[in-house]
Amino acid sequence: MTVKTPLVMVPGLLCTAELWRDQLQALDDVADMTVPIFHQHDNVEDIATEILKNSPEKFALCGLSMGGYIVLEIVLRAPERVSHLALLDTRADADSPIDKKKRQDFIRLVEKGTTFKGVTQSLLPMLIHPDRFRDDDLTSRIFQMARDVGREGFIRQETAIMNRQDRNDELGKIDCPTIVISGNEDALIPAPHQEGMAKLIPDAEFHIISECGHLPSMERPFETNTLLRDWLSW
Repeated sequence: MTVKTPLVMVPGLLCTAELWRDQLQALDDVADMTVPIFHQHDNVEDIATEILKNSPEKFALCGLSMGGYIVLEIVLRAPERVSHLALLDTRADADSPIDKKKRQDFIRLVEKGTTFKGVTQSLLPMLIHPDRFRDDDLTSRIFQMARDVGREGFIRQETAIMNRQDRNDELGKIDCPTIVISGNEDALIPAPHQEGMAKLIPDAEFHIISECGHLPSMERPFETNTLLRDWLSW
């Protein structure tokens, strides 16, 4: 009988377990996967504490975008508990003052609005490859995740993101098998930036997925699954 690796998969901003739908199916034979829900917290530290409390003693850890910020907090706080680390379309930097201002302005708009749509058609160019804008199945899943997180969840998540710590100086402490995966046309966090992060992590592998934006787990599931399956075998 194959022993499955416990794997905690942390979604990004305005994302739910649907972000990992294809991985939950394709990797089921090698990984015992869980997806934490953390919309109730407004800081990365409390999110990490909650995930650690509810996770196995030793587990692999995967995070995309905001999920990457959270998994970095976890692996740097409790390195003895993380067997493998996967960082997808994320970064180790803190928000710049300009980034924080944008988030604060967005939060104010959401607080004043009478409805919450989360992700709109106008925001898709920041999330997915241009070739996928008319993929109704993909875009409808993205819209539904945002609706499921909701207004208050979004505000708490944005608050957590803009108050996170810069982790670049600590990346050299990571000593578990690490993979960094980037969509080649990620408009939010460009691939060269992610490659620079990977170079700061000892022995980390960096992989680019072609014709892909910010959400490789949804846009290019086959390629993502192949890389993650290999990573779990390290």
